[in-house]
Amino acid sequence: MSKKTKDRLQLGKINYLLLLLATILLAVGYFIMSYNEIVISPVVLVIVYLILIPFALLYQPKKR
Repeated sequence: MSKKTKDRLQLGKINYLLLLLATILLAVGYFIMSYNEIVISPVVLVIVYLILIPFALLYQPKKR
């Protein structure tokens, strides 16, 4: 395997923490949805799916 394919997705500690936060918020969103809350849960889920998960995967900290 070439070095280019190995280095394709470099996730650091911050990325994994953001993905963990996204997983927790997804669980919370679906839990809220189970109580027939049709205003809050879709907002939470849309924010997680469209903003937090892509940000967690694409974020690269600045190199010193």
